[in-house]
Order: sequence, then C-alpha cells, then structure tokens
Amino acid sequence: MFRILRNLIRMAVIGRTVARHDALPTSLLGTAPGLLWLWRRVARKDVPGREGERLARALAELGPTYIKLGQLLSTRSDLVGERMAVDLAELQDKLPPFPAHQARAIVEAEFGQPVQALFQSFDDKPVAAASIAQVHFAVTADGQEVAVKVLRPGIEQAFERDIDLFYRLAALAQWVLPRLKRLRLTEIVDTFARTSRLEMDLRMEAAAASELASNFKDDDTFNVPKVDWERTGGRVLTLERIRGFKVDEPARISAAGFDRDEILAMASASFFNQVFRDGFFHADLHPGNLFINEQGTITAVDFGIMGRLDRETRYYLADMLIGFLTGDYRRVALVHFEAGYVPRHQSIEIFTQACRAIGEPLQNKPLADISVGRLLAQLFAVTEQFEMETQPQLLLLQKSMLTAEGVGRLLNPNINMWELARPLIEEWMRENRGPEAQFINDAGAILSTVRRLPALVSEAERVTRDISEGGVRLHPQTVRQMLNGWESRRRSDRAALWVIAALLAVIAVQML
Repeated sequence: MFRILRNLIRMAVIGRTVARHDALPTSLLGTAPGLLWLWRRVARKDVPGREGERLARALAELGPTYIKLGQLLSTRSDLVGERMAVDLAELQDKLPPFPAHQARAIVEAEFGQPVQALFQSFDDKPVAAASIAQVHFAVTADGQEVAVKVLRPGIEQAFERDIDLFYRLAALAQWVLPRLKRLRLTEIVDTFARTSRLEMDLRMEAAAASELASNFKDDDTFNVPKVDWERTGGRVLTLERIRGFKVDEPARISAAGFDRDEILAMASASFFNQVFRDGFFHADLHPGNLFINEQGTITAVDFGIMGRLDRETRYYLADMLIGFLTGDYRRVALVHFEAGYVPRHQSIEIFTQACRAIGEPLQNKPLADISVGRLLAQLFAVTEQFEMETQPQLLLLQKSMLTAEGVGRLLNPNINMWELARPLIEEWMRENRGPEAQFINDAGAILSTVRRLPALVSEAERVTRDISEGGVRLHPQTVRQMLNGWESRRRSDRAALWVIAALLAVIAVQML
C-alpha cells in the first residue's frame, strides 16, 4: 500500500513538472484525441524551446535517474526522432554537490579506513558533481595526485524506487495507448535498469578504463588515466589526476604551443581504432570528458558509458559504409539482409531504392563534407519502415560518432575527422575486407571445421551403429524439415557439409 501511494505521489510530481515545461511529446498522443485535448488544457503555454529542449529541462529538474533516462533516450533516435535525440544529448549531467563530510564517510565505509590513512590530502570542494557521483582531487599516502569519484549518498535506493515506477508507467502507457507497444517500453526500462546498475558499480567503470588503456598501451594517440585499484571499490573510484586543458578551449591549447590539427588527427585515429580495431569504444566523448594533457595527448575521463561491437558487426558497418560511399546500394541492402537485420520477407529491391534515397546526396561530395553519424541516423530512420530490429550497439555508436564529429569541429571547423582518418580506414579495409582477408577468413573457417572432425567422426559412427542395430524410421514431415534446415544452412556451413558427406561415404563403403 505504501509503495502504491509513493508511486502515485511521484507520478503527480512528474505530471506537474512535465506540464510546467510543456515537455510531453504530443506525437505520442496523436491517436488519442481525448488525451491530447486534456494535455493542452493542463500544459503551460508559450514555453520557449523545441520539444526536446523542454523535455531535457523537465528531466533535469526531476533528478538523477531522469537525467540518466534522458541520456539513454538520446541514443534512441529510432524512438524519439533525430531532432529530439540531438536535443536530449545536450542534457547537462550536473547537480549541486553533496557535503564533503558525506563523501569522506562513504570513502571510509568503503575501505574500512580513515581518509587520512588513504590520502595525504583530500580536497573538500568537488571539481565536478553529476547525477550519480562527484569528483574530489586528492593526494595519496605515497604522494600520487589522483581524482576520487564518490557515489551520491542513497543514489542506489533512489534509483530502484524510480525504476519500479518506470515499469508501472511503461505498462500504463501501453494500456492507454496500445500503439506504443511497438516501442517495447518495458524492454527500454530493462536496458536502462541494467546499464545504470552497472554504471553505479564503480569497479565496472575502473575495469572499462583499464581495458581501454590496455588497448592503447602501445598507441600514443590516446591516453587513459591509470586506475588506483587499492583505492577503488563499488562506491569509490580513484584515477590518476589529469592536468591540461579541456578540448573545447582551443585558445588555451594554441597558447600552450600545441597544434590543434595534430590533436584532431590524433582524435580521429583514436576514435577509429576504438571502433574498428578494438570494437570497444568510449561512448560519452563530449567536450567535458576530453582533455589535452601536458604532453599534448588527448586524454579521456568518465568511463561509465562504453560501447562494444563484435567483429561481425564491424564488418557489417564497414561494408555498409563502403556501399554508400561508392554508390553500390545493392551491396548496402545485401549487407542488411545477410546480417539478419532486415527480415527476409521484405523486398530487397525496395530496400535498395530506400538506400539510394539516402546515399545519392553523398555522391560527388568529398569525404570532408560527409557526416557518418548523420548518415547512420538517416539509415536507421529508414530501416524502421522495413522492420529492422533495433540494434542498441549501433545506435550508441551513431550518437558517439555525432559527438566525436562535434569535437572535431571545435578543434578545426574546416577539417573533417574522417578525412584525417582516411589512411587508417584504407589500411583496415585492406587487412579485414580485402581478398587476402577473405582468404584468411575462409581458411579459418576450414581450420575450424577440421578441428571438429574427431567429433564429427564419432557422431557419424554412432548414427551408423544405431541404424545397423535397430533401424530408424522418420516421418515424411520430419524429413522435409531436415532438408529445409540443411538448405538454409548450406551457405554458412558448406565446408562442414562436405566433410560430413565424405565421412558418411567412407562409412557406407566400410559397411558394404
């Protein structure tokens, strides 16, 4: 009963806040004229800004969980539209700091030691305060300068209360407006809950920073602060302190004697390598999280939001981009169908035509004038019409690309980061999508099949023994299903089928 009452009160607060900012996307109410009429009666009039900007202000007022929700929605242009996604991406994750004595108490509770035993000094004034945590500068007992990130008091409990409410709101929205079921609101809440819980375990952020640093240990284009594991736990993260300039301070960067074009080249290379070489990328590279250190190297902080792309997804992405840039729209369409992103019952000819509508404006344009992030946004908007399943990792990448391109324009608005990354792109394509790479991939598939030979032989012998001892009778429908299954797997497992056929032939000869 208490939970129901608490949720009702919270819903009233949300409704009042959203109405005061006139922040409800009215497109959601298009098929419910009664609700649309009611909303227009209660919402405040003449609130400045676009719909997405008003929603961002409302979410910021509602508190930490809602700020994180806004950040998630900014990666889902397929749900909220490209314009609103861009507006939500501008949502500032800033809140008033909590008292220093609470930060100290959390540190002491986490490690079971007084702050003085862990640090020579601990600045009471935080240098940054966001929705989930705030950061204090400190000096360790052995004299190392560090930045200490401390979770907000009670943030986990507040988050769980809000998540419970989100599930109820999602169910209510789908009941009142059945057409919202296609958005799979409950799944969105599931994703939000899972990623936010991980983000609130600062050991996971430390692990992400460590993995990213390992990927760039022999690469001087990108720097990641070292993790102080002895002073890192679930609610406290301690990293090496970075001294330098924010990437959105071009005047200071130039005054320090650094070449902004060289820095832009490093930024381009590092982002390309994260996405295509490693398949593990920093997904929140806004200017507040990027610094130029005293050595002139780009340095990132805040590793709470990271993205992953498996090898097959990277190949899909590369083939799709090549198809667009060369005008081979049939290839773009085939890539989507072969990856299983677009259902087989859709028309590949019509999908090819839709890809042409996106790609033709790019033809005869230099790479410097092309935004890959915007290209992906347009593609995802079109593929929704062809029942393409949502690919969260690609949506996160698309948002990250737009952010990275924006950082590039801050450093030099006349140079496109993808033009600078062209040598890396061409080298990666030769190594991974050229004829030699295809040969190596095919050889790897054959080797994998050869390694399976002992198991295949054992299985073939077992089947043969069962047939010779008791016989096997199959229903005609079963035979047809087996044939259909073999046919559908024919392309992907051709080598394995030849091996199996050869083995069966050998066994058959032995039985004669």
